Amino acid sequence: MSKVIIIVNAQVEQGKIAPSAPIAQKMATALTKGIMTTAPSTEIKIMGAADLWSKSITLANPSRELIYCPLTIKLPEWFNFKAYNVYKACYEVEKRRKWVEQNFNYRTSTEHLWLGDLWLPIICTTKGLVYGEVIGEGEIPNSYQQPYDLSDNLRQPLYRLAHDLLESIEATPAVYLMQFRMVDEGIIFDRLWPFPATPAIASINIQQPDLYTCHWHCLSNHPFTDIKIPPSPELVLN
Repeated sequence: MSKVIIIVNAQVEQGKIAPSAPIAQKMATALTKGIMTTAPSTEIKIMGAADLWSKSITLANPSRELIYCPLTIKLPEWFNFKAYNVYKACYEVEKRRKWVEQNFNYRTSTEHLWLGDLWLPIICTTKGLVYGEVIGEGEIPNSYQQPYDLSDNLRQPLYRLAHDLLESIEATPAVYLMQFRMVDEGIIFDRLWPFPATPAIASINIQQPDLYTCHWHCLSNHPFTDIKIPPSPELVLN
C-alpha cells in the first residue's frame, strides 16, 4: 500500500487544513501518526470534503495501493470506496434509531431531545470486536475525557447493542463510536459513527494505541494485540 487519502470536514489548501479547523487538524494528525507507525513509506494526502463534493479533484479507484480514510460522515453517492455502504447506513440516523427501538425497545434521541453525550468506542477487527472505554463530553465545547465511569451492569447491555448494531449494517473493519445518553440508568441511543469522530481525540495520549491508530490498523488489516486503556473493567472481545 503506497498512498492514503484522508478526507476531513474542513477547508484544505495545498494539503494543509485551515487554522479555523483545529479539531480536524488533531484528527488528521493522529491518523497520520498511526499510519506512520506501520507504514512509514506511505504517501499521505489530506483533502477537504468540499473538494470531493465539487469534484474539483480527480480521484482514482481504491485498491491495494490506495486507501481512502474519510473522517467525515456525509459523502457523495458517486464516491467509490470500500466502506461506502456502511457510511451511508450510519448517515441514515433515523433508520438506525428505529432499528434500535424495534429490536431493543430502547428510547432514542428525538430532534433536540436526549442528544448523546457519551460515546462507546468499538474496534471492529477481522477477528471480532473490542469495546473501548466510554468517552464523556466535558463542560467546555469540544472537550472530551476517557474513561467515563460506567458500572458493569450498564456496560453489558451497551456491548450487546453495539454488537448487534454493527452486525445489522454489515460493518467493515474500522473504529466506530456509538453515541448515546444515560437517563435514570436507561440507555438512550443517538447514532453510530463509522470512524473515530471528534470525541475520539480524548484517546490521544491516553489509550495506547489511540483510536486513530486503531482505525488504521483495522483498515489496513494490520494485526495488533496490545491495547492499553486507563484502569477500568476489562475489554470484551467477541
